[in-house]
Amino acid sequence: MLANLLHSAGLRSVHLHIASLASIGLCVALWTRAQGMEHEERANAERRALFVGLWPPTLWLIGNSLQQEE
Repeated sequence: MLANLLHSAGLRSVHLHIASLASIGLCVALWTRAQGMEHEERANAERRALFVGLWPPTLWLIGNSLQQEE
């Protein structure tokens, strides 16, 4: 159902696969940036990087569902 809706909205599997790989890069960038911060700010920045690090598997699996629709 979600795959049908996303497919009809114009999204393709390649879009979500690219977004998945980009979120890995964003996670690494956020984690690297957190290393230069003070202790209190660093904890929030690391949590933000870990949160973004949870996105790739979800985006990749939604992309695989869309690929089956195509």
